[in-house]
Amino acid sequence: MHESRFEQCKIEVKIARQLREEIPGIVDQLVQSCNTEDCFDHVDLEPLPSKEKIIDIIHIAGRILYPGYFTNDRIDKVNLNYSLGQEATSLFEALSGQLTLAIRHECRRHNLACVDCEERGQEIAIGFMKELPRLRVLLGKDIRAAHEGDPAAKSYDEIIFSYPGLFAITVYRIAHEIHKQKVSLIPRIMTEYAHSRTGIDIHPGARIGESFFIDHGTGVVIGETTEIGQRVRLYQGVTLGALSLPKDAVEKLRHEKRHPTIEDDAIIYAGVTILGGETVIGARSVIGGNTWLTASVPPDTKVFLKKPELIYK
Repeated sequence: MHESRFEQCKIEVKIARQLREEIPGIVDQLVQSCNTEDCFDHVDLEPLPSKEKIIDIIHIAGRILYPGYFTNDRIDKVNLNYSLGQEATSLFEALSGQLTLAIRHECRRHNLACVDCEERGQEIAIGFMKELPRLRVLLGKDIRAAHEGDPAAKSYDEIIFSYPGLFAITVYRIAHEIHKQKVSLIPRIMTEYAHSRTGIDIHPGARIGESFFIDHGTGVVIGETTEIGQRVRLYQGVTLGALSLPKDAVEKLRHEKRHPTIEDDAIIYAGVTILGGETVIGARSVIGGNTWLTASVPPDTKVFLKKPELIYK
């Protein structure tokens, strides 16, 4: 029995070796496929920004914007200056490096004239950091809006630690500052990371005013050219999207306003879909759940569905 088992092992080793010998041929086919238009690869080009490092940048910025919340070390008045100094230096080094990669990649991809990629990356990074105090104030207003708008919120700490809406808004506000500098890829990686964690999809190009609150949040979509005023509240499942376009119109409208405008103090309840670049939801209007809008709504208007007939059997 021992001998038969030994022979079986020899056979298995031989078969495994024969299968492994097929790998070089498969690799050759993979290399050849990269020479076709159906293959997307990034070979012989400038290195792309690192998704992992960009996610790290989000967390570093979060520790600066919310000191003491997302660190294992105790932060007090004695070491606050040192702690923020360490984080700020780390943020500058990491962000400027990724910005440089993004700028250089775009320059080479489009054969643009040299724009001193490293210097520009550093300038954008330090410019972003100068906006951090303003972002802290802006996010403070978002936190207060969540506390005032949600009776389930027992404290500001609870909102900062656990509310997916605040996390998505925080990442959006970080990404939007970089998006304004016309840096590609990095802002979208940031907001898609927040999307993957929260189910809230906010394009970094959207323009959102202060005291913004997303309650629950799962399934919220806010398109690139959306404009949202101050003190707006959204619930889960809200889509602020674009109308469907024929294929030949996509490129023409790529840089046009395609998403709605939501004016100050509007409330949009769960499951609402609002589409179109010319659609405006007027100030102080309330849009009831599960409605579908492709036309503007005047200020101080309530829109809701007629109560459906329920049938019990």
